[in-house]
Amino acid sequence: MAVYLPTLKQLQYLVALRDTGHFGRAADACFVTQSTLSAGLRELESLLGVMLVERTRRVVRFTPLGLKIADKGERVLREAEDLTALARAAGKPLAGEMRMAVIPTIAPFLLPRILGKLRESWPELKLYLREEPSAAACESLHRGHVDCVLLALPYACGDIEHADLFDDRLFVAFPADKAASMPDPLQADAIDGSQLLLLEDGHCLKDHVLAACNRPELRAGAAMMGTSLHTLVQMVDNGLGVTMLPQMAIDAGILDHTNVIARPLSADHPSRRIALVWRNASPREKEFRLFAEALKEAHQAAR
Repeated sequence: MAVYLPTLKQLQYLVALRDTGHFGRAADACFVTQSTLSAGLRELESLLGVMLVERTRRVVRFTPLGLKIADKGERVLREAEDLTALARAAGKPLAGEMRMAVIPTIAPFLLPRILGKLRESWPELKLYLREEPSAAACESLHRGHVDCVLLALPYACGDIEHADLFDDRLFVAFPADKAASMPDPLQADAIDGSQLLLLEDGHCLKDHVLAACNRPELRAGAAMMGTSLHTLVQMVDNGLGVTMLPQMAIDAGILDHTNVIARPLSADHPSRRIALVWRNASPREKEFRLFAEALKEAHQAAR
């Protein structure tokens, strides 16, 4: 007796609809038309003999069983990707596609300086990049949307393996007219919490700054939150307070054309660790470790 199983394409449609909550956006994510996606989902429901999605004009509502099947389908898709990755890993390393998420406090400062070197060293590597805050990047990793993440540690990213690349020193940035009164390096206990400007929640650099300073009261006393390091620098340049910056941002010129001065932070842990992370037990572990070495070499060459 023939058994008809859902196709990977049908499961991809279902998972995309669950993630986006919208037929049009799900179709765009799967690079198909909305009618193709809708037809594929109807075929899946007919095959399984159950309703997975309640369709109305305004909302898309999954049935409880539909959600369970979408969750299971996501795991099936991830296993299928791992199967392909296993075959790829047995071939030529760093010669195919790799999807990497990079957090916003790394991407604009590190990538422009190293991508050229990576392309020279590994011309057959097709690297697809997406910029996401730490929590979203880790979720993308475990959902199988990306293969690896360029992340700053320590950070709770779930069940992962990682390869350390380098340490990124933290600096205190303040208006130039305060430079005469600021020692070099600057002790963490000398920072005025009422003047401290931090990144908003969702950025791991905020937690690294607070951990480096080892002053829990700074979280509650922070003056304002910024959406990016560039925003924080502009706020400091306009005399609104002081902030903390990683060395890679300073090396990339984030303080150029400003009246902002930076002093290295003096603390027990004055830096964050930049690392490449991937899912635990990935069949591409050897390839990721090779890629981590390539990233490390490109960073050293760019310094």
